[in-house]
Amino acid sequence: MLGAILSGLKVVDLTQNVAGPFCTQVLGDMGATVIKVERPGRGDDTRDWPPRHGDQSATFLALNRNKSSICLDLDHPEGLAVLKRLAADADVIIHSMKPGSAESRGLGHADLAAGNPRLIYCAISAFGQAGPLAALPGYDPLMQAFTGIMSTTGNEGDAPVRVAVSLIDLGTGMWAALGVLAGVIERGRSGRGMLVEASLLDTGIGWMSVFVATYLATGTLPQKLGSGMAMAAPYQLFPARDGHVFIAAGNDGLFERVCGGLDCRELVADRRFATNTARVANREALVAAISAVTQQLPAADIVSRLRAAGAPCSELNSVAQMLAHPQVEAAGIIADLPAAERESHRIVALPLKLAGSRSARLEPPPALGADTASLLSGLGYASDEIDRLRLAGAVG
Repeated sequence: MLGAILSGLKVVDLTQNVAGPFCTQVLGDMGATVIKVERPGRGDDTRDWPPRHGDQSATFLALNRNKSSICLDLDHPEGLAVLKRLAADADVIIHSMKPGSAESRGLGHADLAAGNPRLIYCAISAFGQAGPLAALPGYDPLMQAFTGIMSTTGNEGDAPVRVAVSLIDLGTGMWAALGVLAGVIERGRSGRGMLVEASLLDTGIGWMSVFVATYLATGTLPQKLGSGMAMAAPYQLFPARDGHVFIAAGNDGLFERVCGGLDCRELVADRRFATNTARVANREALVAAISAVTQQLPAADIVSRLRAAGAPCSELNSVAQMLAHPQVEAAGIIADLPAAERESHRIVALPLKLAGSRSARLEPPPALGADTASLLSGLGYASDEIDRLRLAGAVG
């Protein structure tokens, strides 16, 4: 069901790197026909990013399944004309051009909607479509710095660090996909398409919602707490004899279970730790007391004890350990992506189920320009005309 729910929806994808391709991959996983428009001879920048699996970038493989590829030079008038023909009968067009760039080519929302009023037009940008920084480029770690995420990450006294996961890029792709789906629903009611906008800036600020609310309420800037959280304690990594364990006691009852599981029930009776508010105020003493116990025990023993006591916890896993865990196997989210002329590549499937099932749509990412000829033919171009466009450099 999930792999066909958007069947019949035609998406023209003018994005590259991470945010936009993740958005269109989500739509493709749900059954949409996604046409990836790429630059002749070069394609998406991520095609060149190391490391590689066989002859393809692992990053490109992770973000571009269930798509076809057409190479168009949008600086060539005939390449631009091909794109406009693609957009004329598309359901969705998604781009990540700088604000003003699409409009300068006659590819703005008003331009394309005039010829296709049912078009859902999604613009992904760095800083948004308006404001003094709108025309500037932006990338995930840059936006982690700009939106303050980086100021809250790491340990107090250490240099700021980025969150290793590209959470702003992937989040922006997710919001863009959500906006497109909202546009599809609204078009079903009104018969008309709409403009959808998503930006790295909005996503970064959105992820900071709790920090923003706390600062506006107190005037106090959030502090770096390493693996901890400002609102609860104990709620962080603790040292084990052979690793680390995350212990999450979000309320007084769970704190009692943690103390019971670790045989340190005397901490429950300590007035410094009687309530969550008190534990947060006395975080340093609390962490020292619990660490004195945990550092004497193997991580597996701590996890076993705490889970038996009903206290939330987790060992600190590497990527390899996570992938080998039976719970991840049971989740069925790691799948084999077929790959022509090489071994299949293991990928993370769409993190969503409908009616108890994940999307089974797993077509490998396209070779650069692999579908140019067939897509042009579908638009009504004759074979000699396609050859002429290739020689002219309009298509690749």
